[in-house]
Amino acid sequence: MHDALMIGGQEVTSRLFLGTGKFASNDMIPELVNVSGAQVVTVAIRRVDPDYPEENVANYIPGNCILMPNTSGARNAREAVRIAKLGRAAGCGDWVKIEVIADNRYLLPDNYETIKATEELAADGFVVLPYISPDLMVARKLEEVGAAAVMPLGAPIGSNRGLKTKELIKILIEECSLPVIVDAGIGRPSQAAEAMEIGAAAVLVNTAIATAKDPVAMARAFGQAVEAGRNAFLANPGEVFEYARASSPLTGFLRNE
Repeated sequence: MHDALMIGGQEVTSRLFLGTGKFASNDMIPELVNVSGAQVVTVAIRRVDPDYPEENVANYIPGNCILMPNTSGARNAREAVRIAKLGRAAGCGDWVKIEVIADNRYLLPDNYETIKATEELAADGFVVLPYISPDLMVARKLEEVGAAAVMPLGAPIGSNRGLKTKELIKILIEECSLPVIVDAGIGRPSQAAEAMEIGAAAVLVNTAIATAKDPVAMARAFGQAVEAGRNAFLANPGEVFEYARASSPLTGFLRNE
């Protein structure tokens, strides 16, 4: 069975999206992409600088990847739109992950400003993937204004705490027609698998890989976990019961019952 993930009219072959912040060296990125199987890679546009090739993170992204610049650093819709357009002008393409964060303590996304930026950029031809706090009404509005997917946080960004918003994400998965990509907070491959098992279209991971003692081994583990979780979802897991149920008949063998 061909299990395609389509975003903005383009088929995505891997359901693990990879972030590129926090790594000890940009030189690690090609190997991390390779072992994880990730195809979509996100970079902060402020780290893309054609004038300094060694510092330009875009130069380390393999050519077969889909580059998804993000608007990290934007505090409102106006700044996000400006950053996105700078990325397009720098040759980063039309995909963009909208990040609008004005809260410096919890780093929570501003859903209202995110909707405004999404509407303007989608109208300008961008493939917009907005990062949001999981809220059904917000997700529906984003779909209405042209988002290509929604990216709800699983837990505070960079926390490695896992799927703390699982019940809200499940609602988005059940009610939204857009792909739901879990972003932020996933700290273990088992948590990525759990997100996929409940029906997420994909997950984005950065901190969990970057802060592992062996980032390459962790990237490989995340790739395997995302694939396993997706396969489990497609297999349609069995019903959960309150009490024990025997796996084999308890009568008719040693006793004549």
